[in-house]
Amino acid sequence: MPSLKPTNYNQIQRPCVIQSVHNLCSKGRLKEAVQSLENLASKGLRLDTRSLAFLLQECANYRSLKEGKWVHLHMNVTGRKRPGTFLSNQLIYMYSECGNWVCARKVFDKMSMKNLYSWNNMLSGYAKLRMMKPAQTLFNQMQEKDVVSWNTMVIGYAHTGHYNNALKFFKELRMSNIRLNEFSFSGLLTVCIQTKDFKLTKQVHCQVFHLGFLSNIVLCSSIIDSYAKCGEIHYARKLFDEMPKRDVLAWTTIVSAYAKSGDMNSANELFNIMPNKNPISWTSLISGYTRNGFPYEALNLFTKMISHKVTPNQFTFSSALCASATLTSIKIGKQIHGFLIKSHLTPNTIVLSSLIDMYSKCGSLQLSQIVFNLVTDTHNTILWNTMLSALSQHGHGKQSLELFSNMVRSKVKPDRITFIILLSSCSHSGLVQEGVNLFNNMFQDHGISPDEEHYACLIDLLGRGGCFDEVVNCLQKMSVEPDVRVWKALLGVCRIHGNMELGIKAGEKLIELEPDSSVGYVLLSGIYAISGKWDLVGKVRKIMKERGVRKELGFSWLENEKKLQGFSVSDKSSGFEGEIESVLKILASQMEKDDDDDLFPYS
Repeated sequence: MPSLKPTNYNQIQRPCVIQSVHNLCSKGRLKEAVQSLENLASKGLRLDTRSLAFLLQECANYRSLKEGKWVHLHMNVTGRKRPGTFLSNQLIYMYSECGNWVCARKVFDKMSMKNLYSWNNMLSGYAKLRMMKPAQTLFNQMQEKDVVSWNTMVIGYAHTGHYNNALKFFKELRMSNIRLNEFSFSGLLTVCIQTKDFKLTKQVHCQVFHLGFLSNIVLCSSIIDSYAKCGEIHYARKLFDEMPKRDVLAWTTIVSAYAKSGDMNSANELFNIMPNKNPISWTSLISGYTRNGFPYEALNLFTKMISHKVTPNQFTFSSALCASATLTSIKIGKQIHGFLIKSHLTPNTIVLSSLIDMYSKCGSLQLSQIVFNLVTDTHNTILWNTMLSALSQHGHGKQSLELFSNMVRSKVKPDRITFIILLSSCSHSGLVQEGVNLFNNMFQDHGISPDEEHYACLIDLLGRGGCFDEVVNCLQKMSVEPDVRVWKALLGVCRIHGNMELGIKAGEKLIELEPDSSVGYVLLSGIYAISGKWDLVGKVRKIMKERGVRKELGFSWLENEKKLQGFSVSDKSSGFEGEIESVLKILASQMEKDDDDDLFPYS
């Protein structure tokens, strides 16, 4: 008797017309495959159950709702108006993956025989679409539930931000007689990461260890990520070191953890000994360097990544463009932009925003506007905000307001960031009344309640305009408690106008809230200096010294022979400090000459 072997689905002999459908799908030509169904129906042929399931699965994979509906129509016209349980489950999955819960539910309701998979399938569809109310109703109607049913509810509530409900369902699952699996902790770890709950993370770690699931690399990596998000990098590293087996995900997670914590030395050391790296690994380190103020290192690593034939992703390009913006190097920024075009990668919102921001910070507002005008997704708030910010940075307050009017006319909903940018723009352009009107209409016209940052912008706006009576009135009527940003804004404008009384009050409040930051001390001593109170200037500096507070050094970059060189005040490490000093003397001399010329313009 011949031995039975598992059937290879792709090698099944079928009529050539039906086989052509499978061939088209295997080549990624789903649309043509579905269109060929009409030819099948006209010849009196129909796909077998497994072929239909395969085609529906392909529609789900490509999120092709239109093609999925055509397959469903083919089923209806070829005698499958009431498909069996297996095909109905495939239809529910396809519609859910394509985001059409209405059609998925219609198929579910028409099923004459539903199994547990059918219920879980519909439940999962609701959860993926973040529709937890109907998911909860369906869950309550289920006569039979398994671990998949419970996991779906925990994950669904965790991903929609209903963390208490997620914890409640997990506790009920624990008290049931149902055995947990690795996926039972997925939703729970999402809660840990989002809430940065160290205590809960330790409890999850203990339960995972107790149930013997620590061999699951994905689960371990999630716990490492959770510890890192909680600021407990030591626990994250300890678990990583204890892992018997690590993949690229685990390595990338710990590298990213160190990078996000600001420890770039440890992140770089681990990255260098990684046995395998993927684009995400490279991007984690590049974005870490950018975020922590090491743009030169970020761009060096980006160049190295390309030389290793590793394809950058959207986040890689965004980080590299941000590094170029930090260095205000339009030459490097253009090179990255050119490489982005050559890579045939369609830039997403983050990359487009980074391009607009980079060109703006490198001094080319015109190129920022060109990029913005080429954007096809004109309903994205982030892109409008980035362009508004670019105009603000270049002092074009009135143009910012005009663009905002276009934004509203285009039915793009502004957010809290939009008004922070606009208020700041009005402040630096002297548009006091326009800024006040924006602030007053925020909630009434756009439903956005002002927070501490909005009040800080308003105080800066009024203060720069010398409206200190209105500033005091604003402080008294604030709907929120003034924070560091508010007092910092007030102190800054008091320094500009030499308002001693209000400035001293703001400075004391700021130092009280941020005793380890140099900002409050420096601004307060500046107010004393403007007023000639040198004894008080000395007193502030003495307090700074006693508390060990140091003013942060300014840092500059120069491009010399295609190399970028960073230096700070009194820095002798560059090797060409003599040349810099000579150039500065020439510039100072030229400034003095220009000043003399201005004094006697007609001589």
